[in-house]
Amino acid sequence: MTKKVELDFGGGKVLTLETGRMAKQASGSVEVRVGDTLVIATTVMSDTPRPGINFFPLLVDFEEKLYAAGKIPGGFFKREGKPTENAILTSRRIDRPIRPLFPAGFRNDVQLVITPLSVDQENPPDILALIGASAALAISDIPFDTLIAAARVAKVGDKLIIDPTVTEMQDSEMDLVVAGSKDKILMIECGSEEVPEAEIIKGIKEAHSRIKEIIKLIEKLAKEVGKKKKTVKLYEPNEQIAKYINDNAADKITAAMNIANKADRDNELAKIKDELEQGIKDEALKKIFGENKADIGNVIEKIQKKAVRKMILDKDKRPDGRGLNDLRELSCEVGIVPRVHGSALFSRGETQCLTVATLGALGEEQRLDGLSPDETKRYMHHYNFPSYSVGEVRPMRGPGRREIGHGALAERSLLPVVPDEEKFPYTIRLVSEVLSSNGSTSMAATCGSTLALMDAGVKIDNPVAGISIGLIKEGNKEKLLTDIQGIEDYYGDMDFKVSGTRKGVTGIQVDVKTDGLSHDLIAKIFAQAKENRFKILDKIESVIAQPREELSEFAPRVSSIMIDPDKIGLVIGPGGKNIKRIIEETDAQIDIEDDGRVLITSANAEGAKKAKQIIEDMTYEPKIGEVFKGKVVRIMPFGAFVEMMPGKDGLVHVSQISQQRVARVEDALKLGDEVYVKLVEVDEKGRKNLSIKAVTDEDKKRLNK
Repeated sequence: MTKKVELDFGGGKVLTLETGRMAKQASGSVEVRVGDTLVIATTVMSDTPRPGINFFPLLVDFEEKLYAAGKIPGGFFKREGKPTENAILTSRRIDRPIRPLFPAGFRNDVQLVITPLSVDQENPPDILALIGASAALAISDIPFDTLIAAARVAKVGDKLIIDPTVTEMQDSEMDLVVAGSKDKILMIECGSEEVPEAEIIKGIKEAHSRIKEIIKLIEKLAKEVGKKKKTVKLYEPNEQIAKYINDNAADKITAAMNIANKADRDNELAKIKDELEQGIKDEALKKIFGENKADIGNVIEKIQKKAVRKMILDKDKRPDGRGLNDLRELSCEVGIVPRVHGSALFSRGETQCLTVATLGALGEEQRLDGLSPDETKRYMHHYNFPSYSVGEVRPMRGPGRREIGHGALAERSLLPVVPDEEKFPYTIRLVSEVLSSNGSTSMAATCGSTLALMDAGVKIDNPVAGISIGLIKEGNKEKLLTDIQGIEDYYGDMDFKVSGTRKGVTGIQVDVKTDGLSHDLIAKIFAQAKENRFKILDKIESVIAQPREELSEFAPRVSSIMIDPDKIGLVIGPGGKNIKRIIEETDAQIDIEDDGRVLITSANAEGAKKAKQIIEDMTYEPKIGEVFKGKVVRIMPFGAFVEMMPGKDGLVHVSQISQQRVARVEDALKLGDEVYVKLVEVDEKGRKNLSIKAVTDEDKKRLNK
């Protein structure tokens, strides 16, 4: 049986939720549609918990299918391969608000698969995907009781637009995505053009109003077709193991959590764990420990979490001794890596990040093969998190979802201040290598990006800095923590990352582990983040106050010329023959825009100059009366053809060779002769008639100056 519910989105748009037509073997399946954008969201849960793990095994996959946008995948295989960056970011955006709402101790595998079936390029599918995920869980038999929804907010001038179209987003200063329940905010992502905090807060409230409407729609659907929720067994560690550890090691573990240095603290905890296992004398208890290895770490972790949270809530004391609103020690260096175009080392406590900037030709921009209407991007940020940064050994694989997400946040944070290609015609790539990690590495990458760009001479509008604010909340007690380190993130309830300039916010990413944040608390967080962002900007500007005047000597130089768009084909030549020849002769990269702008990129100034001259000569239209020094390239009975410029010939009629009569052309000229010629006529077919005898001595002098 199919069931459909609808909500008027305004502006002629209708949100439709439908179930019962597709994917009937899934635990929950919902089709979500606005305009001609249609996604299907499905969810399934395993029958039994997964043994031996200490986390909730939720898997969220946003499956981009290019047929949805009428595209055929690129590449040799012509089918979708690994997820695009956009698909990964959308999956994370769905995962983050949903994960904390499952019961503590939930260990059954749950999978959400959301597939866009049609994308109309006006109504983006990502918000529909999150709504669909919540609706699929709501009507399924999976224990998930707190319904959520999402909304996007744009800011065009002074107007806020809820769930804007792609066209409306083109003029927006803000791309704000909010997810929440009826009462609280669970997730925020934002990229904005230095928008003040007050405007962001206003946008969050507007989004929440729309979220509440959508949740009512989901409730209506669930009430009519929802399945009875299953009862699942929640994980609890073995009681005997928990009692033994609490009796013999709780005080030691609590004391260890006061050790400020991460490595020393980890060593002490490892020592306590070894002593616990070595100290078991009872054979029955030893057997229980052997059969429930995972429980040991889980119980110790539970004690650690309680100790850290109690220390902060009751004593305003943090593991490293800082006050609740204190930054860790900051350090900034620039220009530390030779030969690269720009580099910076940003350190905050035990977190250290090296960022390197590379400049390239516009033709090196990234090609995008996804559902988005964007086909390229010229500013890229890549974030790497090697195992040595946390003192571990593990195989080096490609970037995971976390690395993709952190890189995207830093990229989003700097993009509003990067000059557009008209002012700075380069492709820009930043790579952040996390050398040491103890929390807030994505914000370190953001700060390092600012430093590296300025070191490279990229004229960014304003420096950008980032800070992460944490939260510890139990009952009516709540404490905000500035610049959270790893242990406070892991055992805390929130990671609220805000980046921006002195003018306003450029990027936000919020992860919440509780049932959500109130609007009043969000306002406090923004104020605390702004205060500390300014402190970090003070430090950055004390090291490099503004971008360097000149690019690095190792960076390529870009020059540009404008040609008649009708002559683009001439420069390219048949099969690219002409442009390939220019590139081979000059070792320069040449990119031609549709409007006739030609960008010449080269690390060699002479090569760039030569390429520019060749193109100017090829596309130049000689004017009547101009004098050229050319070469005889062909002799005919009626005259000689002279190449007056590369690729441009004209005819010198036999009567125009000399002031005296010339009977045979060969008597006066031979192939390869260099002669001065004047353009005297261009006929209706564009043929150029030249004269040698019309050239005066004054003409020759002017030409040779």
